[in-house]
This record gives sequence, C-alpha cells and structure tokens, in this order.
Amino acid sequence: MRLTAFLAMAAKVTIPPNYRYGTSRPWMLAAKRRNPPGKRRRKVFVEPVAEEDWQYFRGDTVAVLFGKDAGKQGTVSQVIKERNWVLVDGLNTHFRYVGKAGQYRGTYVASEAPLLLNQVSLVDPTDRKPTTVEWRYTEEGERVRVSSRTGRIIPKPLEQRVDGIIPEQWIDGPKDTSVDNTLEKTYEPSLKTFEEEIMEKMGIVETRRPRKSFWY
Repeated sequence: MRLTAFLAMAAKVTIPPNYRYGTSRPWMLAAKRRNPPGKRRRKVFVEPVAEEDWQYFRGDTVAVLFGKDAGKQGTVSQVIKERNWVLVDGLNTHFRYVGKAGQYRGTYVASEAPLLLNQVSLVDPTDRKPTTVEWRYTEEGERVRVSSRTGRIIPKPLEQRVDGIIPEQWIDGPKDTSVDNTLEKTYEPSLKTFEEEIMEKMGIVETRRPRKSFWY
C-alpha cells in the first residue's frame, strides 16, 4: 500500500452507525461531546433527498417562509444534508452562553438555528421573490436550476471551502506560490550523496577513498 493512501485512511473520519448529525462537523470537539462512544441517542427520521435533487447550496440567497423571521432573506452559510438543514446568516437566531467556566457564566452570543428545507425557498434573482425551482437541461446539456414561476435560470453559487475561500476568486499575494513555480521541475535526480553534492558545489575535491557502508 502506498504511504499516501495509508495517510489518507488515517485522516478520514469514521462515522459510527448511530451517529446523530448536528451543526458541528463530526471531527470537531463539540460534535464528539454530543456523541460520546457508547451513547445511543434518539434516532431522527429524515425524508431522504437524492444527491442529484438537492437544490440548496452554500452561498444561495433564500427567503424564510415560517417562524419569527418569515419574509426575510439571507445567505445560506451551512448545509447539512443528513438532516435536511440549512443555516442562514443572521436569521432564525437564538441566544446562548459560550465559554462557561466556574463562576463565570460565559458570553451571551447569538447563534443561527437550522431551518428545514420546507421552511425556506430560493429567491429568484430577477424579482427578488421566493420561488420553487426544478432541475432542467440547457441546449448545451448543462444541468441548471430553473424558477418555476418565471422560467429564469438560478445559477449555482461558486463552491466555497470550509474556511469560506472561493478558489476561483482567490488572488495570489506577494507571499503565495504561483502555479508556474509549483509546476516547475527543479529537482535533478542523482546517485551522489548529499555531502558529495555540497562538495561539488563548493569545489572541494576529495582524494581519500571512502569506507564501505552497508545498509540493512
């Protein structure tokens, strides 16, 4: 087995069969505290949605249909497909204490609560109103989301990394390594040892005969 494949297996997070998904990612400390080994939590039944039928992505603009923030619009910050949840920036918030320690009760902060798929709706960019969507194909064969009300295409947002960076919009800084420098081949294979290469660069000529070395 290759070393890279072995390291990838070690880095992969193993999800137990009775794991209960939440807003924290499985490898985070908060998720491990909620799902300690040996604890069996109440099973949550979720209507499955096929991967090809999923309509909401991180960065989409949605409108809240129910609750205290009904009628407001916001940007999807997190998607949890295992629970049919989406989190919207600044909407459906609740307040909780964070950082409780001893007599200190913690800091009172606002936190977004998840919303079910039937509690939100995508916003049509043409008139900024909520609409239902369906997947269709263009003449070029591209699969796109189309508004059922206006027939306009609702483009998918650019894919973001976990840290929020969009690779297509990233601009290299003065300390970033460019793609050309990364792909440039600067290594020249040689049968010489590191010491011999240093001596060759410095112009040192060794006339002594080295001792034999054996590798086991």
